[in-house]
Amino acid sequence: MDQSTHEQAGSADGNTVCAGCGAIAEGTPPTWTLSVENGERRYYCDTCARTNLRAIEGRLDSSWW
Repeated sequence: MDQSTHEQAGSADGNTVCAGCGAIAEGTPPTWTLSVENGERRYYCDTCARTNLRAIEGRLDSSWW
């Protein structure tokens, strides 16, 4: 994977922030979902991803959920 596309979204201290509920995780948990919306990488925690699974699979922007 190209290093420029593997930049971590979230805070500067290396934590990842859920774009849905604001949950904070150390690093990038393998169970979180990554969505690219308008060129911006957004991570969603397990709970937010499960709640909005159909919208995510349908590739709807998070503004629709």
